[in-house]
Amino acid sequence: MLAEVLGCFAGRFGRVEPRRAAGQFVTGLLADIEVKTCWQLAEQAGHSRPDAMQRLLYRAVWDADAVRNDLRQLITSRFGGPDAVLVVDDTGDLKKGVHTVGVQRQYTGTAGRVENSQVGVFLGYAGVDGHTLIDRRVYLPVSWTEDRDRCQAAGVPDEIEFATKPELAAEMITAALAAGVPAGWATADEAYGNSATFRAGLRDHEIGYVLAVSRSHLVPLDGGKTRVRVDWIAADLPDSAWQRRSAGAGSKGPRLYDWAWLDDVCTDADPDDGGRHSLLIRRNTSTGELAFYRCWTPRPATLAQLVRVAGIRWTIEEAFQAAKGQVGLDQHQVRRWDSWHRFTTLALAALAVLAICAADATHDEPSDTGLIKLTVNEVRRLTNACIIRPIIDLAHRLHWSGWRRRHQARARRAHYTRRLNLELQP
Repeated sequence: MLAEVLGCFAGRFGRVEPRRAAGQFVTGLLADIEVKTCWQLAEQAGHSRPDAMQRLLYRAVWDADAVRNDLRQLITSRFGGPDAVLVVDDTGDLKKGVHTVGVQRQYTGTAGRVENSQVGVFLGYAGVDGHTLIDRRVYLPVSWTEDRDRCQAAGVPDEIEFATKPELAAEMITAALAAGVPAGWATADEAYGNSATFRAGLRDHEIGYVLAVSRSHLVPLDGGKTRVRVDWIAADLPDSAWQRRSAGAGSKGPRLYDWAWLDDVCTDADPDDGGRHSLLIRRNTSTGELAFYRCWTPRPATLAQLVRVAGIRWTIEEAFQAAKGQVGLDQHQVRRWDSWHRFTTLALAALAVLAICAADATHDEPSDTGLIKLTVNEVRRLTNACIIRPIIDLAHRLHWSGWRRRHQARARRAHYTRRLNLELQP
């Protein structure tokens, strides 16, 4: 599978050197090494210096979006189907300094608070057999897009303008559907569900959606004559309005919630779109906590279908956890626009290897083995035990120890010299 994933985009490299480096890069992301920066990946690949890996992310000639397209096609050919779900969410990486593309003090769910961070918006794809990430966008705040000198220093193309996270998500969904990605549904959290423009874009594509909205979200009732908070609607529901259903299998069994479905409400400004608008409310069976979803389908749907899509939204959280914990999605040490997209694309390739292997193993294993399904974490462990052999040559390890210490000594002298020169200036 590693060879198949690497082979699907091998033709995007005009020279053998970057093609070989890309294969070693993805293999290194799968390897059992502590940190996955260019230095560590080069050492894992047996290089004497990190130059080839750094050149791959910075100067080498290849199109990361074209590689993304090839990966997307491979993934959707494995997991694709008419009821597949496109899942949108964003994730942040904590950063120091101000030069990394897109970094500023902003809220990130990674920390659960405002921190100096870089945020990326991602598109996940969930089919019957498996799920993984298929696209990515780096979020550029207004503080960046209004400072063209700063953008130029980070390599941001001149045509890139400010776009909200829902707009970036809409771009990825539009590109996926235009490329023929089979999907019948979309889902996202309330940061995207609260956007009327994002919802309208999905209806234009005639793709059904189950989008989380905030408890203070206003929905139109009575043909749009009145607008009511969704939590007020939930407070007036009788006990008979709730049905207990599973949102999918969890690690401890079915994820059971109580659901209330208000059909033919929440009609937006275009009531003649030919679809069916509804409001879905989820209640935690233990705590009573409520969650709310704006829903639309181009044709009649059942409660079971909407509940399934609402439950699939958590697959992107699982994908983020696997991408960061298993293939180092958040361990890049790059500052520039192209380098971020290149590193992230290769990380998605490594994640695809794990996701497809886990899905294929589920098909191949007998149904009654007494074992849980093979997870992406276990696939990576087995990959390292059986395929990726660590280099244990003592001379190679000592060479890299000396190289790191020598490089760090030069950097330290440069920093000290710069600091002293600044202090000596009148």
